[in-house]
Amino acid sequence: MSEYYQLPTLPYGYDELNPFLSVELLTIHHTKHHQGYVNNTNKLLEDLDGAKNGQEINVKDTLKSLAFNLDGKILHDLFWSNLAPSGKGGEISSDLQMALEQDFGSMDRFKEIFSQAANSVEGSGWAALVYAADIKKLMVTQIEKHNVNLYATLPILMVLDVWEHAYYLDYKNDRGVYVAKFWDFVNWGEVGQRFAKGK
Repeated sequence: MSEYYQLPTLPYGYDELNPFLSVELLTIHHTKHHQGYVNNTNKLLEDLDGAKNGQEINVKDTLKSLAFNLDGKILHDLFWSNLAPSGKGGEISSDLQMALEQDFGSMDRFKEIFSQAANSVEGSGWAALVYAADIKKLMVTQIEKHNVNLYATLPILMVLDVWEHAYYLDYKNDRGVYVAKFWDFVNWGEVGQRFAKGK
């Protein structure tokens, strides 16, 4: 199978996100779930390459599956890099903090809204902070599964995975505790860089 994409190496050890994510959960999530999206994406791209040479494929199903798996791969890339070991995520940039306060009222209110978005995702999905450069506005959205309800083309600044495989081993059905602990492990330096690039 061709390797168009590869599983990225985490920017921290599997033991460095405790007590937010256990070694077991992080290892399974990264090496099984994320790797699965990478493998599936590569296989689907290989199938599309084969179609150039006359190989018969179900185009609709292939493209739908490719969107699901490639989006899953990309969202996980963003997720791992917007996390950092507790106390090592840096300070939030003044530009980003000012924008969050302007668009959400305060940092606390932003965290409340983002957390509510994460906790209220129906079934599997993500909470995301995005930036609309054309109207200079930060917005929160929910991404159902991997490829529904995303504001197309708006750069994603921060995501939180709320698929059950992201937290169930450590938190069982208490998604709210998982979401609350997330804030101590945000890599604000990375989120700030994405904001500066998006502007």
